[in-house]
Amino acid sequence: MAKYIYIFIIAVLISSCSPFQKALKSEDVKFKNEVAADLYNKGKYEKAIRLFEQIAPSYKGKPQAERLFYMFAQSYYKTKQYYLAGYQFESFAAGYPRSEKMEEASFLGAKSYYFLSPEYSLDQVDTNKAIDKLQNFIDNYPNSQYLPEANQLVKELREKLEKKAYEIAKQYNTIMDYKAAVKALDNFIIDYPGTPYKEDAMYYKLNSAYQLAINSVPDKMLERLQQAKASYAALVKFRSDTKYKKQADEMLSRIDSELQKFSK
Repeated sequence: MAKYIYIFIIAVLISSCSPFQKALKSEDVKFKNEVAADLYNKGKYEKAIRLFEQIAPSYKGKPQAERLFYMFAQSYYKTKQYYLAGYQFESFAAGYPRSEKMEEASFLGAKSYYFLSPEYSLDQVDTNKAIDKLQNFIDNYPNSQYLPEANQLVKELREKLEKKAYEIAKQYNTIMDYKAAVKALDNFIIDYPGTPYKEDAMYYKLNSAYQLAINSVPDKMLERLQQAKASYAALVKFRSDTKYKKQADEMLSRIDSELQKFSK
């Protein structure tokens, strides 16, 4: 037991005397920078960050600090601290516009915001911000080696916004606000003509129009039945073998039955 305690004490003493510990306590900014760079090169980003944070104010605005601030931003990025990474990469790009790392920093700064985009069901402020940042990069670097990835990231983010828009429109049907559902789903179809959710949106628009019609007051029923029938026609025109064919045909049968009453 004593042997293990002795080994532990030795390990603690060695650790306490490590260059990192010395640098943390040192007032020598140059020494801190050298140790931080060494830690960065060894992939010990969390420790490097602690030193970069200490010395960054002393180097801010100085030309020789370009490498330091690049490593600082990368350290945040590699430890998935994307808010801080995005900020540091943007600061680097603004401070060193002629740097050979400018394009990479601009891309990684924009990509950091991509990682901050939440699930589609949550508020999408950060998603819109990420799209703006990535689109700005695409506009500024149309021939960049990072362009294919940037375009793919924008595509994924736009698809997330599209899914959220669809789910919001569909939700009106779920809560049985059929009048609002018809309008919201119609707007969704117009806004996203190539959406993979088009068949679903058209079905729920039909379902909403159908429910609105058969539960309508008499003086509005005829017009609403005709609108529901038009929604059916639009769905089967878009996809004749729609996965909702059985439900749609059942609704059409009821619609036609109700319409016959108006022809007598």
